[in-house]
Amino acid sequence: MAKSNPRDWLTHADRDKRGVPAGLWMLCDGCGSTVYRKDVEDNLNVCPECDHHFYVPAAIRIAQLLDEDSFEEWHQGLAPLDPLEFADQKSYADRLTAEQKKTGLTEACVVGRGYMRGRPLVFGLTDKGFIMGSMGSVVGEKLTRAVEEATRLQLPLVIVSGSGGGARMHEGILSLMQMGKVSAALARFDQAGGLFISVLTHPTMGGVAASFASLGDFVIAEPKALIGFAGPRVIKSTVNMELPDDFQSSEFLLQYGFVDRIIRRHNLRSELARLIDYCGQ
Repeated sequence: MAKSNPRDWLTHADRDKRGVPAGLWMLCDGCGSTVYRKDVEDNLNVCPECDHHFYVPAAIRIAQLLDEDSFEEWHQGLAPLDPLEFADQKSYADRLTAEQKKTGLTEACVVGRGYMRGRPLVFGLTDKGFIMGSMGSVVGEKLTRAVEEATRLQLPLVIVSGSGGGARMHEGILSLMQMGKVSAALARFDQAGGLFISVLTHPTMGGVAASFASLGDFVIAEPKALIGFAGPRVIKSTVNMELPDDFQSSEFLLQYGFVDRIIRRHNLRSELARLIDYCGQ
């Protein structure tokens, strides 16, 4: 019988140990629990322990809300430029390239036409995964065109906002003017009798919250979303006083009339379709 070589044990000890594959578990930002990622994904990206609503990218959001294979995306060819040749830690052009590669999106906004439980509508969203969903000139242009198409087609309009960046500083005044442009298009849409439902998710801040996201005939929010203009730390340092624990949350804003309803992600699709039916759209 062949004798074992002591060096075989050393080689065996150097081998990679079998462990849990990376990415199977995730930490919940709401309750701090370690939860199985597949359970979260099967639960519409909501924590099964505490009901915390995780971020979902644009493609998943569309799949959750609209009928299967019904979404027709518009204006995919609109891409941002760098009119100011802006640079901070990196150039704006390089930042855009990196964000496009990371997210698979050309910009922080997706718009188009689709069906929600068989009801035709114009649909748009902002995705915080792309430069925090900030509103540059392309985001404003896409949203404005979507509102104008909803006006022309006489269809209800649903926009889901997930923007923690407000107006995009990299484009200066060209970004700020999008607030007025989208709001003016919504005013014309309202005058034509259109129905606009605004859905606020975590976070909806800055120029987005101060413009089109607040102008819905119905303003709906997901639970515990952060919604406001300036962030709570900025406000606290400015007014030099303690703020309520739930300040700028969906629940706080519902109490004071800024939000009409809070709807869990599991019920959002059916409740939005019901609102469209109630309004005869």
